[in-house]
Amino acid sequence: MPRYFSVEEANQVVREIRPLLSKILEIRQRVIERRPELIPILQKVRRNGGSREASEVVDEFRRLEELVAQIQASGAIVKDINQGLIDFPHWRDGREVYLCWQFGEDEIRYWHEIDAGFAGRQPL
Repeated sequence: MPRYFSVEEANQVVREIRPLLSKILEIRQRVIERRPELIPILQKVRRNGGSREASEVVDEFRRLEELVAQIQASGAIVKDINQGLIDFPHWRDGREVYLCWQFGEDEIRYWHEIDAGFAGRQPL
């Protein structure tokens, strides 16, 4: 059963997870910047069995997984690490919806229907 958040509770979690999401976005950017050099390395690793660069990439992905797990342990839902989107289950007018926060926003100001996604965000 999901945890349901009030706006105030969700904003408290946002303050706690903001640094985690910042680290996720930093790691993502490093991986993207290294992509041109990594593809040939990873192809070579498949044939030869290892390299320092491949180990570094694996470590980066492991760290991403750990950070995402920390965020999800709070009850928040990581929707898109590329855009820094996090949703929080919330009851509104007797139905389940999501409070929606995007990295860079000061606090939660939007909500959306569960099936509407980011495009269906509405002001609180």
